[in-house]
Amino acid sequence: MEKPKDFLQPEYYENRELSWLKFNGRVLNEARDKSIPLLERLKFVSITSSNLDEFFMVRVASLKDMVHAKYKKKDIAGMTATEQLAAINRDTRELVELQYSTFNRSLLPLLGKNGIRLILAHEDLNKEQGEYVDKYFQENVYPVLTPMAVDASRPFPLIRNKTLNLAALLSKKDGKEKEAEFATVQVPSVLDRLVQVPGEKQGERAFILLEQIIERNIHRLFLNYDVLCAHPYRIMRNADLTIDEDEAEDLLQEIQKQLKKRQWGEVIRLEVEDGMDKELLSILEKELHIAREDIFKIPGPLDLTFLMKMYGLEGCDKLRNKPYKPQPVPRIVPGEDIFAEIRKGDILLHHPYQTFDPVVDFIRQASVDPEVLAIKQTLYRVSGNSPIIASLAQAAENGKQVSVLVELKARFDEENNIVWAKKLEKAGCHVIYGLVGLKTHSKIALVVRREEDGIRRYVHLGTGNYNDSTAKLYTDCGMFTCAEAIGEDATAVFNMLSGYSEPLSWNRLVIAPLWLRKKFLWLIRRETEFARAGRKAFIKAKMNSLCDQEIIAALYEASAAGVQIELVVRGICCLKVGIPGVSENISVHSIVGNFLEHSRIFCFHNDGQEEIYMGSADWMPRNLDRRVEILFPVENEELKSQVRHILKVQLEDNVKAHILQPDGSYAKIDKRGKKLVNSQEQFCREAKEASPKPATVYQERVFIPAESAE
Repeated sequence: MEKPKDFLQPEYYENRELSWLKFNGRVLNEARDKSIPLLERLKFVSITSSNLDEFFMVRVASLKDMVHAKYKKKDIAGMTATEQLAAINRDTRELVELQYSTFNRSLLPLLGKNGIRLILAHEDLNKEQGEYVDKYFQENVYPVLTPMAVDASRPFPLIRNKTLNLAALLSKKDGKEKEAEFATVQVPSVLDRLVQVPGEKQGERAFILLEQIIERNIHRLFLNYDVLCAHPYRIMRNADLTIDEDEAEDLLQEIQKQLKKRQWGEVIRLEVEDGMDKELLSILEKELHIAREDIFKIPGPLDLTFLMKMYGLEGCDKLRNKPYKPQPVPRIVPGEDIFAEIRKGDILLHHPYQTFDPVVDFIRQASVDPEVLAIKQTLYRVSGNSPIIASLAQAAENGKQVSVLVELKARFDEENNIVWAKKLEKAGCHVIYGLVGLKTHSKIALVVRREEDGIRRYVHLGTGNYNDSTAKLYTDCGMFTCAEAIGEDATAVFNMLSGYSEPLSWNRLVIAPLWLRKKFLWLIRRETEFARAGRKAFIKAKMNSLCDQEIIAALYEASAAGVQIELVVRGICCLKVGIPGVSENISVHSIVGNFLEHSRIFCFHNDGQEEIYMGSADWMPRNLDRRVEILFPVENEELKSQVRHILKVQLEDNVKAHILQPDGSYAKIDKRGKKLVNSQEQFCREAKEASPKPATVYQERVFIPAESAE
């Protein structure tokens, strides 16, 4: 009898961090795709930079903390923290090299051909441009700068996280001592980094970076010194907050205190201009206490996120994709009674192909409806000027019971969420600041309404945040329902969040961290049993990340039993395909397109009685064990058909999809002789065809598919 396979062997798993770097490589591949408009390609270069920044501030920082703590436990792929850091360093250098080679060799020349010139060195300015830049410096830049010299009486200053700086070596003009002195000046973030200068020829638009203007004029900051050399540099600090929630008397105050510490975190990465003076580099290395292997010499401008500004240049529409207009939801007429529509049956929303307006309108109508008694909602990330926040505040002022869970621990949105929490409290809302030890990541809104036949509960459930800005850029699904069973569960969710009362049972919703892992494992194992019984069995699922070992092992077992498994995983995927007897029946697609893929959909064949779920959770330990998440069923047959269609089209995508290979690489599909399927473009077309009315034009074009989307 054949010995049962051990599906937990480390060689069956990809390291999480290295998988994420591969994802960022797929983003960079979009910048290398010649079929994409030029400014769109610049956008993807910018995105890879912002992604990498966050990766270092959080993931690399966390690994460094493990090394300092002498933590020796290996990850699911059998790697220690030290081994992971070495592999990350290697792969990051390869990625950065490809990023700058793409920028320098391909994109810069193409910009020039299209009448846009980026001057990377101030020495390349002509006389007229030089005079313009010097005047600009005197009038706009000089008053803002704070040059800081370092000597016996002036210690090395605090260099802030992610800021761009210029380091210089100076010598006194009349001094007998010729020993070089160090000075630094921060490139002010309050000024535009991209500065337009006169073009050399008719119709040319020329730009120079602010740090080059400062470098050209740096002698004006140190009048009694000769400037021996000056070079840009930039640091990345550990930005992972350490919050002892059990000891914190006031979570809001504790997070505010920890946010200030981000500027003092350990330096984990130093970027310097390639060719920086060796003595200058040695001073930075010593003063910043950074290891040589964490220094990156960059062959071009530091911090390519400025390319997002170039992406938005006016008058360059031909170099961008045509902006998409989110379409109306066919079932919902703007301005009509949204509650009446929901009573007719569940409604599926598919963003950004369909507008997010009904979700905003749901809360807005509830805030002014005299029959609405209460509104309850979870907020993880909201926009800068959120209409939902305004409506919740208005509802409280109108005397309604308003309970809002604002997750203060949403990474890099902590400050924003503290502001909103205080505003809501001031308006009279009952604000909950999340649960101790858990992030509340679920997306749920409950409206309790008094009607002729009694109290009715209306619920919105979603896969994405209540953020009207990112809803135009991220692909997400949502559902409106007034089903009694889900309404009861929604009430139980909020009672659990506000009062720690766990219901004895649930009708339809499945909640993490207590029940969701068991539910997913049960659903996967049920398909495994069907396959073993010789019946048809399949699993189709879409998510942002897949790195939970127990879930992956269950998928391996299902695959070995004959379950056909098709996955759409945007980012991290620790599962390997094509392992004989383990994962031969599993395929993994990753779609990187104009919109950030963000929806989570799970489909199980169930011996022909197909079950479909959507929710806020990925198959990651943090989502299943350390967050409040909600999985909800799609039971209406018409809606199930719509969700099946979403999965089908995504799995047929042969334009933007990358397919995971047995060697761990990702490859585009060979399209020769095949009908082209770009899932995002197809959903745009379908939404337009189904649209009953003209849609509102949205001008926002920017999106950033960083891991912190969640």
